[in-house]
Amino acid sequence: MNGVDQSEHTDGPAHRTRAGGGIDGAGPAPRVDGVGDTRRALGSFLRARRGRVAPEHVGLAGGGRRRVRGLRREELAQLAGISVDYYVRLEQGRATQPSREVLDALAGALGLDAAERAHLATLAGARREPAPKARVGPVLRRVLDAMSGLPAFATNHRLDVVAWNGAGAELMGGLGDPGRRDRNNARFLFLDPASRFLHPEWEDRAAEAVGQLRVSAGRYPDDRELAALIAELSEHSADFRRIWATGEVVMCAAGRKRLRHPEAGMLTLDFETLHVPAAPGETGLVVHVFSAEEGSEDAAALGRLTR
Repeated sequence: MNGVDQSEHTDGPAHRTRAGGGIDGAGPAPRVDGVGDTRRALGSFLRARRGRVAPEHVGLAGGGRRRVRGLRREELAQLAGISVDYYVRLEQGRATQPSREVLDALAGALGLDAAERAHLATLAGARREPAPKARVGPVLRRVLDAMSGLPAFATNHRLDVVAWNGAGAELMGGLGDPGRRDRNNARFLFLDPASRFLHPEWEDRAAEAVGQLRVSAGRYPDDRELAALIAELSEHSADFRRIWATGEVVMCAAGRKRLRHPEAGMLTLDFETLHVPAAPGETGLVVHVFSAEEGSEDAAALGRLTR
Protein backbone atom coordinates (compact mmCIF):
# COMPACT_ATOMS: atom_id res chain seq x y z
CA MET A 1 0.00 0.00 0.00
CA ASN A 2 1.15 3.48 -0.78
CA GLY A 3 0.58 6.41 1.51
CA VAL A 4 -0.70 9.92 1.06
CA ASP A 5 -0.27 12.67 3.63
CA GLN A 6 -3.75 12.85 5.11
CA SER A 7 -3.26 16.51 6.05
CA GLU A 8 -3.19 17.36 2.35
CA HIS A 9 -5.64 19.96 1.06
CA THR A 10 -5.94 21.52 -2.39
CA ASP A 11 -2.69 23.45 -1.98
CA GLY A 12 -0.65 20.61 -0.48
CA PRO A 13 -0.02 19.30 3.04
CA ALA A 14 -0.49 21.54 6.02
CA HIS A 15 2.73 22.08 7.93
CA ARG A 16 2.95 21.34 11.60
CA THR A 17 3.96 24.04 14.03
CA ARG A 18 7.35 23.58 15.67
CA ALA A 19 8.65 25.13 18.85
CA GLY A 20 9.87 28.59 17.98
CA GLY A 21 8.42 28.36 14.46
CA GLY A 22 5.48 30.14 12.93
CA ILE A 23 2.12 28.82 11.81
CA ASP A 24 1.38 28.93 8.10
CA GLY A 25 -0.76 31.92 7.19
CA ALA A 26 -0.34 33.56 10.62
CA GLY A 27 1.45 36.68 9.36
CA PRO A 28 4.57 37.41 7.37
CA ALA A 29 7.62 35.23 7.90
CA PRO A 30 10.88 36.84 9.00
CA ARG A 31 12.87 38.01 5.97
CA VAL A 32 15.64 35.77 4.72
CA ASP A 33 18.08 37.21 2.21
CA GLY A 34 17.13 36.01 -1.26
CA VAL A 35 13.48 35.14 -0.50
CA GLY A 36 10.34 37.03 -1.52
CA ASP A 37 11.75 40.03 -3.42
CA THR A 38 13.15 38.96 -6.80
CA ARG A 39 15.37 42.03 -7.10
CA ARG A 40 16.89 41.42 -3.69
CA ALA A 41 17.14 37.72 -4.52
CA LEU A 42 19.09 38.50 -7.69
CA GLY A 43 21.56 40.65 -5.75
CA SER A 44 21.88 38.03 -3.02
CA PHE A 45 22.60 35.30 -5.55
CA LEU A 46 25.22 37.37 -7.39
CA ARG A 47 26.97 38.26 -4.13
CA ALA A 48 27.03 34.65 -3.00
CA ARG A 49 28.36 33.37 -6.31
CA ARG A 50 31.12 35.96 -6.71
CA GLY A 51 32.17 35.13 -3.16
CA ARG A 52 32.91 31.58 -4.33
CA VAL A 53 35.22 32.54 -7.20
CA ALA A 54 38.92 32.69 -6.33
CA PRO A 55 40.54 35.63 -8.21
CA GLU A 56 43.54 33.54 -9.24
CA HIS A 57 41.23 31.01 -10.91
CA VAL A 58 40.02 33.64 -13.39
CA GLY A 59 43.38 35.20 -14.14
CA LEU A 60 43.34 37.94 -11.51
CA ALA A 61 45.89 38.61 -8.81
CA GLY A 62 44.90 36.97 -5.54
CA GLY A 63 46.50 36.77 -2.13
CA GLY A 64 47.44 39.73 0.04
CA ARG A 65 44.90 41.53 2.14
CA ARG A 66 41.44 41.51 0.56
CA ARG A 67 38.39 42.94 2.28
CA VAL A 68 36.00 40.58 0.49
CA ARG A 69 35.93 36.84 -0.06
CA GLY A 70 36.10 35.92 -3.72
CA LEU A 71 35.76 38.54 -6.43
CA ARG A 72 35.27 42.25 -5.85
CA ARG A 73 32.35 43.92 -7.62
CA GLU A 74 34.65 45.76 -10.00
CA GLU A 75 36.52 42.55 -10.82
CA LEU A 76 33.33 40.71 -11.75
CA ALA A 77 32.14 43.69 -13.81
CA GLN A 78 35.47 43.71 -15.65
CA LEU A 79 35.31 39.98 -16.37
CA ALA A 80 31.72 40.29 -17.62
CA GLY A 81 32.47 43.36 -19.74
CA ILE A 82 29.89 45.61 -18.08
CA SER A 83 30.26 48.87 -16.19
CA VAL A 84 30.89 48.76 -12.47
CA ASP A 85 28.01 51.18 -11.86
CA TYR A 86 25.56 48.95 -13.70
CA TYR A 87 26.73 45.85 -11.85
CA VAL A 88 26.41 47.64 -8.50
CA ARG A 89 22.85 48.61 -9.41
CA LEU A 90 22.10 44.97 -10.25
CA GLU A 91 23.34 43.79 -6.85
CA GLN A 92 21.40 46.51 -5.09
CA GLY A 93 18.16 45.72 -6.93
CA ARG A 94 18.09 49.09 -8.70
CA ALA A 95 18.52 47.73 -12.24
CA THR A 96 15.70 45.61 -13.65
CA GLN A 97 15.51 42.93 -16.33
CA PRO A 98 19.10 42.80 -17.58
CA SER A 99 19.55 41.61 -21.15
CA ARG A 100 20.32 38.03 -22.10
CA GLU A 101 23.79 39.17 -23.17
CA VAL A 102 24.51 40.62 -19.71
CA LEU A 103 23.23 37.47 -17.98
CA ASP A 104 25.34 35.24 -20.22
CA ALA A 105 28.41 37.36 -19.54
CA LEU A 106 27.86 37.24 -15.77
CA ALA A 107 27.16 33.49 -15.85
CA GLY A 108 30.37 32.90 -17.80
CA ALA A 109 32.45 35.05 -15.47
CA LEU A 110 31.03 33.27 -12.43
CA GLY A 111 31.38 29.80 -13.96
CA LEU A 112 27.71 28.96 -13.46
CA ASP A 113 26.38 25.55 -14.48
CA ALA A 114 23.11 24.99 -16.36
CA ALA A 115 20.94 24.94 -13.23
CA GLU A 116 22.56 28.10 -11.89
CA ARG A 117 22.17 29.87 -15.23
CA ALA A 118 18.48 28.98 -15.31
CA HIS A 119 18.05 30.28 -11.76
CA LEU A 120 19.84 33.53 -12.65
CA ALA A 121 17.49 34.01 -15.62
CA THR A 122 14.46 33.34 -13.43
CA LEU A 123 15.50 35.97 -10.90
CA ALA A 124 16.38 38.50 -13.58
CA GLY A 125 13.02 38.02 -15.30
CA ALA A 126 11.22 39.08 -12.11
CA ARG A 127 8.12 37.02 -12.98
CA ARG A 128 5.83 36.36 -10.03
CA GLU A 129 4.37 32.94 -10.69
CA PRO A 130 1.77 31.50 -8.31
CA ALA A 131 2.84 28.36 -6.46
CA PRO A 132 1.59 25.19 -8.19
CA LYS A 133 -1.41 23.47 -6.60
CA ALA A 134 -0.28 19.95 -7.27
CA ARG A 135 -2.57 17.15 -6.09
CA VAL A 136 -1.95 13.45 -5.56
CA GLY A 137 -4.41 11.84 -7.93
CA PRO A 138 -5.57 8.23 -8.16
CA VAL A 139 -3.31 7.49 -11.14
CA LEU A 140 -0.19 8.53 -9.25
CA ARG A 141 -1.29 6.46 -6.24
CA ARG A 142 -1.81 3.47 -8.52
CA VAL A 143 1.65 3.91 -10.05
CA LEU A 144 3.28 4.05 -6.62
CA ASP A 145 1.41 0.93 -5.53
CA ALA A 146 2.55 -0.91 -8.66
CA MET A 147 6.21 -0.20 -7.87
CA SER A 148 6.06 -2.28 -4.70
CA GLY A 149 9.61 -3.58 -5.17
CA LEU A 150 11.09 -0.13 -5.73
CA PRO A 151 11.13 2.48 -2.96
CA ALA A 152 9.38 5.61 -4.24
CA PHE A 153 7.91 8.81 -2.89
CA ALA A 154 6.63 12.12 -4.28
CA THR A 155 7.51 15.64 -3.18
CA ASN A 156 6.24 19.09 -4.03
CA HIS A 157 8.27 22.25 -4.60
CA ARG A 158 8.53 22.82 -0.81
CA LEU A 159 10.02 19.32 -0.34
CA ASP A 160 6.89 18.09 1.44
CA VAL A 161 6.59 14.31 0.97
CA VAL A 162 2.97 14.03 -0.18
CA ALA A 163 2.78 10.37 -1.29
CA TRP A 164 4.85 7.18 -1.03
CA ASN A 165 4.72 3.43 -1.33
CA GLY A 166 5.51 0.98 1.45
CA ALA A 167 9.11 0.45 0.37
CA GLY A 168 9.70 4.20 0.13
CA ALA A 169 8.23 4.79 3.56
CA GLU A 170 10.50 2.15 5.09
CA LEU A 171 13.66 3.23 3.26
CA MET A 172 13.27 6.90 4.12
CA GLY A 173 12.95 6.53 7.87
CA GLY A 174 9.28 5.80 8.45
CA LEU A 175 7.18 8.12 6.27
CA GLY A 176 4.10 6.06 7.08
CA ASP A 177 4.31 7.06 10.76
CA PRO A 178 4.16 10.86 11.27
CA GLY A 179 5.51 10.34 14.79
CA ARG A 180 8.79 8.92 13.47
CA ARG A 181 9.88 11.73 11.18
CA ASP A 182 8.77 15.04 9.71
CA ARG A 183 7.26 14.67 6.26
CA ASN A 184 9.06 17.72 4.98
CA ASN A 185 12.46 16.55 3.77
CA ALA A 186 14.20 19.84 4.56
CA ARG A 187 12.89 19.93 8.13
CA PHE A 188 13.89 16.32 8.57
CA LEU A 189 17.41 16.96 7.30
CA PHE A 190 18.13 20.09 9.33
CA LEU A 191 16.07 19.64 12.49
CA ASP A 192 16.10 15.88 13.13
CA PRO A 193 19.40 14.18 14.16
CA ALA A 194 18.07 10.90 12.75
CA SER A 195 18.68 12.27 9.26
CA ARG A 196 22.44 11.97 9.76
CA PHE A 197 22.08 8.24 10.42
CA LEU A 198 19.92 7.73 7.34
CA HIS A 199 22.16 9.83 5.11
CA PRO A 200 25.88 9.04 5.60
CA GLU A 201 26.64 11.76 3.02
CA TRP A 202 24.51 14.23 4.94
CA GLU A 203 26.32 17.35 3.72
CA ASP A 204 25.56 16.48 0.10
CA ARG A 205 21.89 15.78 0.84
CA ALA A 206 21.62 19.02 2.85
CA ALA A 207 23.13 21.04 -0.01
CA GLU A 208 20.67 19.44 -2.45
CA ALA A 209 17.71 20.38 -0.25
CA VAL A 210 18.86 23.98 0.14
CA GLY A 211 19.54 24.25 -3.58
CA GLN A 212 16.08 22.97 -4.44
CA LEU A 213 14.40 25.34 -1.99
CA ARG A 214 16.34 28.26 -3.50
CA VAL A 215 15.10 27.33 -6.98
CA SER A 216 11.52 27.19 -5.70
CA ALA A 217 11.89 30.51 -3.88
CA GLY A 218 13.07 32.11 -7.13
CA ARG A 219 10.17 30.68 -9.13
CA TYR A 220 7.47 31.39 -6.55
CA PRO A 221 8.47 34.52 -4.58
CA ASP A 222 4.91 35.00 -3.25
CA ASP A 223 4.60 31.52 -1.71
CA ARG A 224 4.16 32.37 1.99
CA GLU A 225 4.36 28.74 3.13
CA LEU A 226 7.70 28.34 1.37
CA ALA A 227 9.01 31.61 2.82
CA ALA A 228 7.91 30.52 6.30
CA LEU A 229 9.69 27.17 5.92
CA ILE A 230 12.94 28.82 4.83
CA ALA A 231 12.70 31.35 7.67
CA GLU A 232 12.09 28.56 10.20
CA LEU A 233 15.08 26.56 9.00
CA SER A 234 17.25 29.67 8.97
CA GLU A 235 16.23 30.47 12.53
CA HIS A 236 16.81 27.00 13.97
CA SER A 237 19.71 25.55 11.95
CA ALA A 238 23.20 27.01 11.68
CA ASP A 239 23.93 24.44 8.97
CA PHE A 240 21.01 25.71 6.92
CA ARG A 241 22.19 29.31 7.28
CA ARG A 242 25.71 28.32 6.26
CA ILE A 243 24.62 26.46 3.12
CA TRP A 244 21.98 29.05 2.17
CA ALA A 245 24.65 31.77 2.24
CA THR A 246 26.62 29.95 -0.49
CA GLY A 247 23.87 30.52 -3.07
CA GLU A 248 23.55 26.78 -3.70
CA VAL A 249 21.26 25.91 -6.64
CA VAL A 250 20.19 22.33 -7.46
CA MET A 251 17.68 20.86 -9.89
CA CYS A 252 16.22 17.40 -9.30
CA ALA A 253 18.08 14.88 -11.42
CA ALA A 254 19.30 11.28 -11.35
CA GLY A 255 22.31 9.64 -9.78
CA ARG A 256 23.37 7.40 -6.93
CA LYS A 257 22.92 7.77 -3.18
CA ARG A 258 23.98 5.88 -0.09
CA LEU A 259 21.39 5.32 2.63
CA ARG A 260 21.67 3.51 5.93
CA HIS A 261 18.79 1.34 7.14
CA PRO A 262 18.72 -0.14 10.67
CA GLU A 263 17.97 -3.63 9.33
CA ALA A 264 19.17 -3.69 5.71
CA GLY A 265 22.40 -1.86 6.52
CA MET A 266 24.24 0.43 4.12
CA LEU A 267 22.63 0.61 0.68
CA THR A 268 24.05 2.19 -2.47
CA LEU A 269 21.08 2.83 -4.76
CA ASP A 270 20.48 4.45 -8.12
CA PHE A 271 17.70 7.02 -8.22
CA GLU A 272 15.61 8.68 -10.90
CA THR A 273 13.32 11.68 -10.62
CA LEU A 274 10.08 11.67 -12.60
CA HIS A 275 8.14 14.90 -13.01
CA VAL A 276 4.35 14.96 -12.71
CA PRO A 277 3.03 18.34 -13.93
CA ALA A 278 0.31 20.02 -11.89
CA ALA A 279 -0.82 21.91 -14.99
CA PRO A 280 0.84 23.07 -18.20
CA GLY A 281 3.84 25.18 -17.28
CA GLU A 282 3.75 24.30 -13.58
CA THR A 283 6.36 22.33 -11.68
CA GLY A 284 3.92 19.95 -10.03
CA LEU A 285 5.27 16.94 -8.14
CA VAL A 286 8.54 15.04 -8.38
CA VAL A 287 8.54 11.25 -7.92
CA HIS A 288 11.81 9.85 -6.56
CA VAL A 289 12.41 6.17 -7.41
CA PHE A 290 15.27 4.06 -6.03
CA SER A 291 16.64 0.83 -7.47
CA ALA A 292 19.72 -1.41 -7.45
CA GLU A 293 21.52 -3.30 -10.19
CA GLU A 294 20.07 -6.78 -10.62
CA GLY A 295 22.16 -9.46 -8.92
CA SER A 296 24.05 -7.02 -6.71
CA GLU A 297 24.31 -7.19 -2.93
CA ASP A 298 22.34 -3.96 -2.76
CA ALA A 299 19.54 -5.52 -4.82
CA ALA A 300 19.43 -8.48 -2.45
CA ALA A 301 19.27 -6.18 0.58
CA LEU A 302 16.59 -4.07 -1.08
CA GLY A 303 14.60 -7.23 -1.82
CA ARG A 304 14.69 -8.23 1.85
CA LEU A 305 13.56 -4.73 2.80
CA THR A 306 10.61 -4.68 0.41
CA ARG A 307 9.28 -8.20 1.04
